[in-house]
Amino acid sequence: MSKFNLQLTSNIINKSFNRTVDVVFAVILLFITLTMVIGVWRLFYRLGELFQEGGITGNYLYIFSDVLTLFILIELSRSLVEYFSTKTLRITPIIDAGIVFVLRHIMIDLFNHKLETDNIYALSALLLALAVIRVTTSINFQRV
Repeated sequence: MSKFNLQLTSNIINKSFNRTVDVVFAVILLFITLTMVIGVWRLFYRLGELFQEGGITGNYLYIFSDVLTLFILIELSRSLVEYFSTKTLRITPIIDAGIVFVLRHIMIDLFNHKLETDNIYALSALLLALAVIRVTTSINFQRV
């Protein structure tokens, strides 16, 4: 096989891989967008239930959880949209989504009074590690 044929085959494989990755990310982004639309619809539906019931604490937890979940989906969709424009996945939006996810978990468990001491320490260490990674990547990207 000549060098030209090998390079041509490599280019075809590269292009088909890039197209496949683009299609997969587009489908994921489509599902995240659909999930966000359904989530906003459910949020308004639960808001209507909140007005119908006497106490607000039961439905308030669901609304609180839904809003924080929507924040996570927004951060993930931002990273996918950024991938389409730059063709690279940046770690910063993914770390941001991870931080929001851990904070969501902490807030929900605190609200339900289900957070035990060992879980507080573990989640605090995870949150600290994510924050250090986030700050470090921000500092490194600003230097470049």
